[in-house]
Amino acid sequence: MADTETRRKTRGGGRAGAAARRGGAVIEQMPWNPPVLIDPPVEPLSPEGVAAIHDGAMRILEEIGIQFLNEEALVILREAGCKVDGDLVFMDREFVMEMVGKAPSEFTLTPRNLDRKITIGGRHITFGNVSSPPNYWDMNIGTKVPGTREMCANLLKLTQYFNCIHFAGGYPVEPVDIHASVRHLDVVYDKLTLTDKVMHAYSLGKERVEDVMEMVRIAGGLTDAEFEASPRMYTNINSTSPLKHDHPMIDGCLRLVRRGQAVVVTPFTLAGAMAPVTMAGAVAQSIAEALCAIALFQYVRPGTPCAIGTFTSNVDMKSGAPAFGTPEYMRATQMTGQLARFYGLPMRSSGVCAANVPDGQAMWETSNSLWAAVQSGTNMVYHAAGWLEGGLIASPEKFIMDCEILQQIQRYLDPSLTATGPDEIALDAIKSVGNAGHFFGIQHTQDRYATAFYQPFLSDWKNYEGWEASGGVWTQERAHTMFKNIINNFEAPPLDPAIRDELADFVARRKSEGGAPTDF
Repeated sequence: MADTETRRKTRGGGRAGAAARRGGAVIEQMPWNPPVLIDPPVEPLSPEGVAAIHDGAMRILEEIGIQFLNEEALVILREAGCKVDGDLVFMDREFVMEMVGKAPSEFTLTPRNLDRKITIGGRHITFGNVSSPPNYWDMNIGTKVPGTREMCANLLKLTQYFNCIHFAGGYPVEPVDIHASVRHLDVVYDKLTLTDKVMHAYSLGKERVEDVMEMVRIAGGLTDAEFEASPRMYTNINSTSPLKHDHPMIDGCLRLVRRGQAVVVTPFTLAGAMAPVTMAGAVAQSIAEALCAIALFQYVRPGTPCAIGTFTSNVDMKSGAPAFGTPEYMRATQMTGQLARFYGLPMRSSGVCAANVPDGQAMWETSNSLWAAVQSGTNMVYHAAGWLEGGLIASPEKFIMDCEILQQIQRYLDPSLTATGPDEIALDAIKSVGNAGHFFGIQHTQDRYATAFYQPFLSDWKNYEGWEASGGVWTQERAHTMFKNIINNFEAPPLDPAIRDELADFVARRKSEGGAPTDF
């Protein structure tokens, strides 16, 4: 297979510079530079529309109520003055808005590599890896298979390697070859040693959350006080739509909140199945499910960093299967962005698709999802690289194809593209060419040609004859070759040997103690 596109040096990520010095085949990529949104967000709702959805969300909380299947949360909310009937909680809008008003509109997450800290909120946008699929697909295997630790580790290497990936979300594929009781220990050890980016914990029982917090603290060389002084990691939870929050996720959030770590609340509302078929109704329900949990966390620890997430899409009404990257998904994301700004909360959305393999459908659906994130003012984009089959498959080829889109978005947001100084207007250059000739050879072009335009690492810009002469390699095949080259040349980021040993000792001890129970 031809791989001329991959025989380049890199400028960052995964110690690839050392690989280049050894003669390994690596790629050129843009440097680490989490982008800032420079365009006004798309706002499809009028002020009256925002008010209507807000009122709908508040009426859901006041009149219909949300189930909290967590006894501690019920005790706290009863203490806060909320009406609690069994496990059903009713919240007045005044209480909700007072609590939500305590959440910061912007916060910083700091991983063990201080150069990789990220800002969540404001005009900042960050991208994370695919998280939580149970299955894996690559071109070498050629079919969907259950995830393994090796597959998970390889996707973590891609997470570290690509500078356009800013945080390491959940497991990029579920390694089902590791028993569930100790899976979190092995995977988090791999994440902390193979990556140095912002970390995540699943809120699935106290042992998992407590173990991950301790491992992140150890990896950062932090005291307990230093760990709790500012957010070093985060969790993301989903409500159980419609209108429920379960026990382990709320429990995990409360543990993280009490230690100063960040929480993202993302209702999973599929219009037509788990939410009303109308976008306004689905968004209103999603807002209600998110705000009630954020209100709880702010009551427990005012000022705790929280973000509101959206995962509102629609189902295929012929089959009931989830659909992503649809026009409805895009509008719901934009609408939620407007509401997030109304509440002064950072926002999370996703780069998702329903396609089963990394083909054309996968890319247009994912591109729709990613551009909707940009348009909505999203601050944290989950599943930005590697997602297939509605979240049931992770793919390294898809991961690399998505990173091409992410780099294009990063370039699109570069303020230099819209600069209008004398050098950019270029009247002298236009005058020197006049009414004849071309701009290729003039000094203005020669001074800028190397960095004037985005240079892809995966796209093939040759004409058909040139492409055919070089082997006629399709995009996903080029991505597969790049995947192998990156993995073969990967070197983990530096980590103090004493810290590595302490992490390994912690994992061994917790395994000997049985890890986490597998029944909640």
